[in-house]
Amino acid sequence: MGRVRVLVGTRKGAFILSADGNRRDWEIDGPHFGGWEVYHINGSRVNPDRLYAAQATGWFGQLVQKSDDGGKSWNPVSNKFAFEGEVGTHLDFDDTPRPWGFKRVWHFESSLSDPDTVYAGVEDAALFRSTDGGQSWLELAGLRNHPSSTGWHPGAGGLCLHTILLDRGDPNRLIVAISVAGAFRSLDGGFSWQPINQGLHSDYMPEPDAEVGHCVHRLAMHPIRPDLLFMQSHRNIMRSDNGGDSWSNVSGNLPSDFGFPISVHAHEPETVYVVPMKSDSEHYPDEGHLRVYRSRTGGNEWEPLSSGLPQKDCYVNVLRDAMDVDTLDDCGVYFGTSGGAVYVSPDGGDHWTAITQNLPPVMSVQVQTLP
Repeated sequence: MGRVRVLVGTRKGAFILSADGNRRDWEIDGPHFGGWEVYHINGSRVNPDRLYAAQATGWFGQLVQKSDDGGKSWNPVSNKFAFEGEVGTHLDFDDTPRPWGFKRVWHFESSLSDPDTVYAGVEDAALFRSTDGGQSWLELAGLRNHPSSTGWHPGAGGLCLHTILLDRGDPNRLIVAISVAGAFRSLDGGFSWQPINQGLHSDYMPEPDAEVGHCVHRLAMHPIRPDLLFMQSHRNIMRSDNGGDSWSNVSGNLPSDFGFPISVHAHEPETVYVVPMKSDSEHYPDEGHLRVYRSRTGGNEWEPLSSGLPQKDCYVNVLRDAMDVDTLDDCGVYFGTSGGAVYVSPDGGDHWTAITQNLPPVMSVQVQTLP
């Protein structure tokens, strides 16, 4: 039947939640790095006991932690991120140029074939890769040196590279998303990049159909159909059937097209999950009803999933990295909230239960399916 391990990053440390394949009785381990913000905790897809955590505070800056025993023990690894090329500038909110700077790691993505290779997306937006288990990090500088980069703006959460998608069938194909810049694709292992934002329309931009400058909140890819991509953008749910060459709006009958996370069912590439928020200024569920929405048709037609979720006076947010699925036969869906709850549905979203309700605000959720 297998087991699951849920890696949870929060405002005050990391937590590891474990259960057997029934996903009913949970053990909660943590906090790891108590009092520190953990923007993301990631587990290798090749060696499940290899974990990376992005640990940060305003006082002491950014640290990268690594575990080789599933989180039982941790060791800091090199925090030396080697930059290539010239350190350029981005535009601030008021279009004032500002120097590029490294603030924190937003997201780790482990290689699909090598346990020692891991990617890191950082703020200000840049992409790094380590091939020695985090001991050293080298920038894939073609992204930050793209001609459009001087026009990238920070979103409300900063100028962050928050999504990294890897193609199991083509290790040279990388897709990333940046807030606020858009989505970019590399076909040569990260050496060169092209924007893939055709079809995005952002009314808040001076040129709503511009090549870059769109606020992309999250991307999702199904491993068996890597050309089928889904996007939660600032105000729309988007779909691409050609690897990002073009996008179409599939928000359909959603009550709101604003939200942060988006995930795809482990076995059904056309089954997609989102968590709508009321608006881009009110980051909580409409009328206090916490609902996940599911489309079994790849978008346009959406159904609310609320069984077991609070349907009264619930005003929490679900952040972009705080939703994931397991790969058991009955695909489980998981998400965490800014109120400190982590929910699981062991039946693809039909019924939900709270694994825990009293953690610090949840920033990231990643699920590992174990033997």
